[in-house]
Amino acid sequence: QVQLVESGGGLVQAGGSLRLSCVVSGIIFSIDAMGWYRQAPGKQRELVAAIGSGGSTNYADSVKGRFTISRDNAKNTVYLQMNSLKPEDTAVYYCNAGIYGVGYRDAWGQGTQVTVSS
Repeated sequence: QVQLVESGGGLVQAGGSLRLSCVVSGIIFSIDAMGWYRQAPGKQRELVAAIGSGGSTNYADSVKGRFTISRDNAKNTVYLQMNSLKPEDTAVYYCNAGIYGVGYRDAWGQGTQVTVSS
């Protein structure tokens, strides 16, 4: 069984910062790409940022220059540093990872709420 647990969400004023963390646990041989998605009320889930096993990254245009994704492979953890937050960043943020354990699994966390007040 594999589990992804996010933390670090909360309420912040516009212009502020938050750092999200996602720890992967369970039977893990290796982790492929990891990423953060978000879903705002009434909208589809969208990719925010992703990082490959070798460290390559890509970002949604809306967060480029403000958010930074990183990973610590020794800790099976992915981070999302969010700076200069805007009210439109308000959403539930979900962690995603491609995990090689007992077979391959595309796994999701339960989500963490990020609310940015104006």
